[in-house]
Amino acid sequence: MLAQLKTDFNAIQPAVDFCSLRYVEEISEQLSVRQDVSEPPQTAFDRGAMITVMHKGGIGYAATSDLSRAGLAAAAERARYWAEQTAGRTVADYSKLVKPNIGKTPAQFSSKVVKPIAQLSKRDKMDLLMRESAQCKVDPRIVDWGAGLWTTQTHQLYLTADGGEIEQQFQYVVPSLHVTAFHEGETQIRSWGGRYNGFCQQGGMEILERAGFAGCGKLTAEEALQLLTAPNCPSGVMDVILMPDQMMLQIHESIGHPLELDRILGDERNFAGTSFVTLDMFGTYQYGSPLLNVTYDPTRSEQFASFGYDDDGLKAERQFIIKDGILQRPLGGAISQGRVAAEGRPMEGVATTRACSWNRAPIDRMSNLNVEAGSSSLDEMIASIDNGVLMKTNTSWSIDDSRNKFQFGCEYGQRIEKGKLTNVVKNPNYRGISATFWRSLSMVGGPDTVEVQGTPYCGKGEPNQVIRVGHASPACKFSNIDVFGGEG
Repeated sequence: MLAQLKTDFNAIQPAVDFCSLRYVEEISEQLSVRQDVSEPPQTAFDRGAMITVMHKGGIGYAATSDLSRAGLAAAAERARYWAEQTAGRTVADYSKLVKPNIGKTPAQFSSKVVKPIAQLSKRDKMDLLMRESAQCKVDPRIVDWGAGLWTTQTHQLYLTADGGEIEQQFQYVVPSLHVTAFHEGETQIRSWGGRYNGFCQQGGMEILERAGFAGCGKLTAEEALQLLTAPNCPSGVMDVILMPDQMMLQIHESIGHPLELDRILGDERNFAGTSFVTLDMFGTYQYGSPLLNVTYDPTRSEQFASFGYDDDGLKAERQFIIKDGILQRPLGGAISQGRVAAEGRPMEGVATTRACSWNRAPIDRMSNLNVEAGSSSLDEMIASIDNGVLMKTNTSWSIDDSRNKFQFGCEYGQRIEKGKLTNVVKNPNYRGISATFWRSLSMVGGPDTVEVQGTPYCGKGEPNQVIRVGHASPACKFSNIDVFGGEG
């Protein structure tokens, strides 16, 4: 199949300044159990190709599921047509953009897999889910529970008219489990790994072992029951420890999205909003306390959005986005960097243009965006707090159009009083402003507090693209935060 694609692409290339083909094939399986009953399995197969043309300063895209030579030729002609129509009408002159130099040697990337997905039969996977589901019903007040396993295998090929070739293969595993407890009008949900499938990683079935899936059913059910009888989180200004499964959301919304360069340039204003970040902030702006170090790291093998090259062919490298609290560079790929350069303000970005499928054009996306580990233990952070709350697992979020003012809620909280963890509290919430919240970062957990998580559901763009994103983070302490409970 791939050999024929290469032959056909070479045969149908139009006479233009630049032409590329991006082929994507994806197979996914979703298995689930609810209340100890298996639900119908879902299997999906999808494949197609996107042709990109740059010509005379314009750009055009055309996608097709017809992978015959005639189908590819028709797509190439449509892309050429749109490139000619947009010439002179775009915000940037695409003839002046520097294209990634892929070279003539084929490049490859593959997920690091220890236990391939194919080694387990569908029955074996369902047995895993059934075992954890059976552990959830520990009390009559547990009224709903379920477990799921979502596996995906993706194969991509990127070709350019000048002989560039990149082949990438990915395997993704997303386990999940949730429990609902109810008593006397009160309902509480506890989610293992995050309500939005936080234990998303790249690899094989070893991910279940890394995430601690075995035994999570009973533990999650017990925590749901704790929440059912717990008091509301108190309100007031106090210190907060955010655990990694909540840090994931905090990073995503108040660092990731506001630093996407196309958003800063205004591309998302009509759909998901703009950003409080401006181009003149890079290199000088105090985004967080000196303890804040954030990296863009698509090279971390087990993380959900690791890759060798982005969807415009730019080689992926680990780079600091924020270093010692100072904003360093945006999350912008080759095209957005070219647009900024055309405005007379060139700056380095990262290899971060990605598309959710073959029928979408690549746009700037956060990929693996991580807070680097510090040197504090969790015990040290707890001991440093006289009055505070430890929070886990996002349950709600709200953030303004410029990704600045926010309000986030968590599933599970635990009071910290005079340096010790005390009673569990429900409905813990906190609010802040991105531009100042990260400056309140006062302690950063060491490597032993780090968890690698992510989400398969990051939405952006028109037409909308839902894509995979990874976030690794230690536990972190923030001082003097506005906290409130369910009645606050």
